[in-house]
Amino acid sequence: MVKNEEGILIYLPQEGRDIGLTNKIRAYKLQENGLDTVDANLTLGFRDDERSYDVAVAILKKLNYKKINLITNNPDKVSKLNDEGLEVVKIIKLKIEPNEINEEYLNTKKNKSNHIFD
Repeated sequence: MVKNEEGILIYLPQEGRDIGLTNKIRAYKLQENGLDTVDANLTLGFRDDERSYDVAVAILKKLNYKKINLITNNPDKVSKLNDEGLEVVKIIKLKIEPNEINEEYLNTKKNKSNHIFD
């Protein structure tokens, strides 16, 4: 955003894909016992991702934005924003290098949540 000298950052307090901090801690415990992040959320009775983007869409519409470029690897986020009436014109993927700490997590995002990593 700095490099392009433009952009809007909207922070949504959606801890743990909007399952809340307490449930995120519960999910971490399940992950310590062998579940991945998706299965941990499902075991706790939540969907893989409980987030809603209606507040972000409302903010952008109030600022007269109807079309955006979005930094994400999550195609579901794009679909949800489009469903809310905001057109995602361009997807800018985050470049994340897998390492021994995040590799399993990134594989889960790719294989179970359809995140796109090039």
